[in-house]
Amino acid sequence: MSQTMQQLLTCAGGVVAGLALAAPVLSRQQRALTRARWEANHDDITGLPNRRLFHTRLRAALADNTPVGVVLLDLNNFKTVNDTLTHEVGNDLLDQVGRRLSSLPTPVRIAARLSGDEFALLVTGTREDTAAAAEAAWKAIATGTILVVNADLPVTASVGYTHTHHPTVSTRQLLTQADSAMYEAKRIDGGVREYLPHRTATVRSRDRQRH
Repeated sequence: MSQTMQQLLTCAGGVVAGLALAAPVLSRQQRALTRARWEANHDDITGLPNRRLFHTRLRAALADNTPVGVVLLDLNNFKTVNDTLTHEVGNDLLDQVGRRLSSLPTPVRIAARLSGDEFALLVTGTREDTAAAAEAAWKAIATGTILVVNADLPVTASVGYTHTHHPTVSTRQLLTQADSAMYEAKRIDGGVREYLPHRTATVRSRDRQRH
């Protein structure tokens, strides 16, 4: 074997060895990047999509000219759970509620935790599909008790929903409408309410400017 060939083989071996050493580092960096991206779009307690990802998916559905519905849910008396049974139990309850909502079938496209004890569903389909999804979500939470850390809790939620087939409606408008209906449900009976302009337009909606 010529001296030149030996030098080439030696160089090639060095390159291969260098790549072998670098591979684990690159793999760890890739995993860290993937994890960071996931954490940026998901809730750390429930593992559900967070507000950022929910807005992204909702904007995409509107841009695609897809008829969509937004369902908002707020757990009734959740503060009492935190105050009397500790935040650990409260977090466990949020996780269990998230599991029930994420198991809802289509036309629910995404279940998300927005903040605190507030969850949201993105529904594609007709107004009737959105209404059915809102009822299904309420029943998923209220049917039976929810087993959490050292407790078996009866839980209900106030649910509000809205629907549109107009791509020019903004995500903020839809969330504000659903929030108004949810607030009305909480104020009256903690059940399910649809956003209807003649009925819920005058109901005070919680400030969403921070969203």
